[in-house]
Amino acid sequence: MTEAVPKLDLPAYARSLGIAIHEWDGNRPILTVDFGSNVEGRPGHFHGGATAGLLENAGYAALRARLIEDDRHPQLKPINITVQYLAAGKSKSAFAIGRITRLGRRNANISVEAWQDDPQRPIATAVMNILMA
Repeated sequence: MTEAVPKLDLPAYARSLGIAIHEWDGNRPILTVDFGSNVEGRPGHFHGGATAGLLENAGYAALRARLIEDDRHPQLKPINITVQYLAAGKSKSAFAIGRITRLGRRNANISVEAWQDDPQRPIATAVMNILMA
């Protein structure tokens, strides 16, 4: 039996970068973005802002998927998002997944990892603190 996944639309910013849902890991979406001119910074490498955009969208997607599951529909407002760049993103697809580390009534904490070839070797990570109004 296949686990039902929520209907999840990505925002316009994600779509403008070419970010899409690659697959689901249980009830968490794994997002992906192909390398191209829309995400390129220095030649042959992801722009840091595109990497941060992938991380941020993966974090919000994980949170929204969980909130949809719980039939909650709050407005999400960032309190703090901290990105750590660990390695340069090369000219190939990148992936990211968010993990909710705490979900309360009014706020959520999420950790996010982005990788290219191996999920065990992230190219960047983020920690997100989100207010749910």
